[in-house]
Amino acid sequence: MKRLPAVLSLSALLLFAAGELLGQAPQPAPKTAEQQFKNIKVLKGIPADELIPSMQFISASLGVECEFCHERGAFEKDDKKPKQIARKMIEMELAINHDNFKGQTAVTCFSCHRGAENPVGIPIISEISNDAAKPHEAEAAEKTAPALPSADDILSKYLQAVGGAAAVEKVTSRQESGTVNFAGRQFPVEVLSKAPNKRISIVHTPNGENITAYDGQKGWLASPGPRPPRDMNPQENESISFDATIHLPAEISKMFTQFHVRPADSINGHDVLQVIGVNQGKPPLRLFFDKQSGLLLRTIKYEQTPLGRNPIQIDYAGYKDEGGVKIPLQWTVARPGGRFTIQIDKVQQNVPIADSKFEKPAAKQGQQKTGGE
Repeated sequence: MKRLPAVLSLSALLLFAAGELLGQAPQPAPKTAEQQFKNIKVLKGIPADELIPSMQFISASLGVECEFCHERGAFEKDDKKPKQIARKMIEMELAINHDNFKGQTAVTCFSCHRGAENPVGIPIISEISNDAAKPHEAEAAEKTAPALPSADDILSKYLQAVGGAAAVEKVTSRQESGTVNFAGRQFPVEVLSKAPNKRISIVHTPNGENITAYDGQKGWLASPGPRPPRDMNPQENESISFDATIHLPAEISKMFTQFHVRPADSINGHDVLQVIGVNQGKPPLRLFFDKQSGLLLRTIKYEQTPLGRNPIQIDYAGYKDEGGVKIPLQWTVARPGGRFTIQIDKVQQNVPIADSKFEKPAAKQGQQKTGGE
């Protein structure tokens, strides 16, 4: 792993597109980690595009940077003791889950480390008395809590809150422009969307354009410099396809086989209802809706890695009526490694946008193997 550069692309921020940051080229056939990277000892056999997200999971779980285990500019070297320990810990985690949880990632690095370099092994001393939280009182409060509405009711209210199905489906395209703010630095951004699910975000930086795109079937990423555009991996594709659905309020009820409604804490002073969308064999999607307005305020997605799930949280704000449909003009994307905010200043709807805008440019060949576990 390497420390992220000072000027990050929207694609790097949104997906921490480690393959792009390390210069991997898209391949005609999927490669394993040991085929794509140097000196892989433990995570052999996993898809190559899952290695860096796994390293990011470790980084976030321990609250450390890449250089804690790796030599800068020579990730394949085994000179640092923490790297040797990390390999043993990965083996231990995989063995625990294999032997006790049918191979599911029930125990992870975060289970013990909780964002600290050293694992937490001593219970935290309580700051409240035992009388303040008696179990029978908690059970009584739960029984008297008001019943939650159904997922159908919440999703229907959301659709009506944004303007209704007819208004939503009248939108065939959307062109937005504004700024992206990361760590106090601002850059112009354009976002083009086209029904049913094409989307491209272009960030203009002093070094050139950084692009995150979805052509309706697959996503791709591009940044300035000699590295070619790269295809997104399956999990990245699934994440961006959700965001690219221009008629999302009308389509969301069809995207999951099951929905569960759960209570949730307030978001920025707004009482919310949580709806969890589930598809068999995939991480859930958590959606948080304002109890009063019905508008979507937050989504939390999870990208599965061999070592655990990396969360992605997106907060939506600044809803405004555009042609009879309310859309958020601000969204904040947050991950364990950082966050950024996009503020939209100008919106045009139902403007002609050619399909070629979303197509990935031709990639160059001859990229070399790089990185290491």
